[in-house]
Amino acid sequence: MAEDVKSAATDNVEVKAPKSKASKKGKRIVNAGAVHIQSSFNNTIISVTDKNGGVLSASSAGANGFRGSKKGTAFAAGVAAEKALETAKKNHALNSVDVYVSGIGLGRDAAIRAISTVGIKIDSITDVTPIAHGGVRPKGERKP
Repeated sequence: MAEDVKSAATDNVEVKAPKSKASKKGKRIVNAGAVHIQSSFNNTIISVTDKNGGVLSASSAGANGFRGSKKGTAFAAGVAAEKALETAKKNHALNSVDVYVSGIGLGRDAAIRAISTVGIKIDSITDVTPIAHGGVRPKGERKP
């Protein structure tokens, strides 16, 4: 009887195999996307996204070896834009973009020029720099 209980207990045990790692997704093919350029006086950041906002590639002047005051130059912005767009074009077959520019740095125009030199068609250019307007009325009574 003891053997029957012992064998019955071992029959109900399920042995789970170790989980295999999830297979890597294939590279997405994105024909049209957006380029977001954030240009400050200290650095220029370029992000290449699909139409939903998922980042395909990104680069900045600092990531391309520029340090200190050289990061804020137009040349550094052009190099950063070329690198980000070449990666997106090679890995995701990107061929047309909408450009959104934010900030007041020197790299705004140079980054846009670099997009066309890579061979990507620019559909539109939009300036999305926030504009200060004094804010909302503060809480409390009005002062005479």
